[in-house]
Amino acid sequence: MILNNVITSSSKKPVAIKVTAGTYDGLQLNFDNAILFPGLVNSHDHLDFNLFPQLGNRFYNNYTEWGNYIHQNYKSEIAAVLKVPLELRTQWGLFKNLLCGVTTVVNHGAYLNISNSPITVLQTQCIHSVQFDKLWKLKLNNPFKAKQQVLVHVGEGKDDVAKREIDELIRWNFLRKQVVGVHGVAMSATQAKKFRALIWCPQSNFFLLDKTAPVNELKEHTNLLFGTDSTLTSNWSIWDHINTARQTRLLNDEELYNTLNRNTAQVWTLQNDAHSLVVAKNKDRGNFYNAFYALRPEDILLVMHRGNIRLFDEELLGQLTALDMEKFSKVYINTACKYVEGNLAALVAEIKAWYPEGQFPVTI
Repeated sequence: MILNNVITSSSKKPVAIKVTAGTYDGLQLNFDNAILFPGLVNSHDHLDFNLFPQLGNRFYNNYTEWGNYIHQNYKSEIAAVLKVPLELRTQWGLFKNLLCGVTTVVNHGAYLNISNSPITVLQTQCIHSVQFDKLWKLKLNNPFKAKQQVLVHVGEGKDDVAKREIDELIRWNFLRKQVVGVHGVAMSATQAKKFRALIWCPQSNFFLLDKTAPVNELKEHTNLLFGTDSTLTSNWSIWDHINTARQTRLLNDEELYNTLNRNTAQVWTLQNDAHSLVVAKNKDRGNFYNAFYALRPEDILLVMHRGNIRLFDEELLGQLTALDMEKFSKVYINTACKYVEGNLAALVAEIKAWYPEGQFPVTI
């Protein structure tokens, strides 16, 4: 595939790029004014929790206070979503990510049986948290999983309870497992040294706590990755999260960009993803980072995952005449028309049969 007049992260001037792309090797696509970048890696999501509206009406000291509050005050809202079968909720979580140009997502929670996914799903050993997982010490020190990384919510709070929780987790890691922490709002630089990586979820943090992790300090002591969490605490679009992060100025543009791609290769095992890429409108001809951070889901022109076209804008229809269009759903994000691999219309209809009040960011 040949992409003409494309800006990449390594060049701020239009260049011609040739990509060998598996199934579509030899296909030529022309873009008059676009940027190209690797498919985004969302390092923290709960794929089956993305039908929830944001729950909470104030700021909390920590995640346990929030968790107890919503289970007491939003019982009917929670029950309504959980009526939807797990498979359907999970499928929507995959589409939510794909629509934004995410080609790899790390799921946090119980193992999900996922087949024929349009994007890569990574599932590693998970502990929910020190406070909510009664067996966390046994799981952390399971000798049969001594070589596996473990993913855990930690330090999600702004009080001493959240800070002490991090120390307790470190102290009980007898096997010296590689721990990937999520949130780390209460984390110190000394504590960060004990973690393989920290996944920053600023929008979720600000919604719950009105505070986020001091990643400007922690970046020197651990790997930083980026995550969205679910719609329980944040917006559906990762681009809103990215812009929330940029506005904090805790990381510079390059550092933030690397949390979505380059840094992930040092933590997750990403195989066969060389041909996972996104092409999007170039909204700033002079600066790649300004163009990248100006993007919204409607600006995405093409998503390729492992050499397969998963999403494309209607402006490419004339160049993709060889595609089997029966495999794609036509949807609108605001007024932008996109074609998405899979039967998204049927999925939305089936979910609404279980959960009529469900809201979706696309129009079928």
